[in-house]
Amino acid sequence: MNKQPIVWVFGDHLSSTNPALMAHPNAPAIYVWDEDMLKRNQLSLKRIAFVYECLLELPVTIRKGQTAEVLAAFANEHNTASVCTVKSVSPRFQRHCSALKKKGLALEVLTPKPFVSYNGKRDLKRASRYWRQIQSYAFQYTE
Repeated sequence: MNKQPIVWVFGDHLSSTNPALMAHPNAPAIYVWDEDMLKRNQLSLKRIAFVYECLLELPVTIRKGQTAEVLAAFANEHNTASVCTVKSVSPRFQRHCSALKKKGLALEVLTPKPFVSYNGKRDLKRASRYWRQIQSYAFQYTE
C-alpha cells in the first residue's frame, strides 16, 4: 500500500495555494462533481462554469459521481488508503468525511488560514448572504 495520500480538492478551496495540494505536491489530486448536488440543481450554470474554470488551472483529475465512492475508487487506483483535504464548514463536507471513514480511508484534514476572523452564525445557503455577513470583517486591516 502506498504511503502517499490522494488529495481531495473540495469546492471551498479551488486554488493553487490549497493547503492539501501544497502539502502533497506530487500526490494524485481529484475533484468530484457530486452527482446528488447536481441532480438537485444546487449550483447555477454560472457557478458550474466558474468552478470548472478554476479546476482547469489545477493539477486535478475531474470526476462525477457519489463523492465517497469516487474518492474510494481513486484511492484504490493509486494504491493508497489515505486522503488529504482541507477543512470546510459545509455540512456536505462533513457527510462526505464520515462516509470516507466508514469506507476505511484514513483522512488528513488540514486547517486553512481563515479568510476572515468571524465567530458569528454563518448563513451558508447562498454566497451572497455569507458575504454580507462577513464583508466588514474581510476589509479590516490586519498585519
